[in-house]
Amino acid sequence: MAEESKRILIVDDEPDVASLLTLLLKSQGYEVVSAGDGQEALEKARTGHPDLLLLDIMLPKLDGYKVARMLKFDENFRHIPIIMLTAKIQEKDKNMGMEMGADAYISKPFNTPALLELIKDTLAKKKK
Repeated sequence: MAEESKRILIVDDEPDVASLLTLLLKSQGYEVVSAGDGQEALEKARTGHPDLLLLDIMLPKLDGYKVARMLKFDENFRHIPIIMLTAKIQEKDKNMGMEMGADAYISKPFNTPALLELIKDTLAKKKK
């Protein structure tokens, strides 16, 4: 279980994926907030101060690359780790994600134990 409930913002425009991730993370003791598009993701990140973002790339309004870049270039939010969780699996997509500020990149469909381990490790490394 997660020590002192960490808040994770799930950003995915597919309700089934967001629901699955929400159930999975809540079962691990995390507090979960979700957003269905890039604009909502930015608003929730800025007001909710999540400990980590699980960010899809292909989103309505603003894509995941723009969301990551806007958060990482903002002094108040650059400390929030971002894990891109996406169906875009080409090396160029991964490189672009990392350039925009992602801390890690996972492709869908994802390996659940590996994703949970990555989240745990990323939160452990996060500097306050």
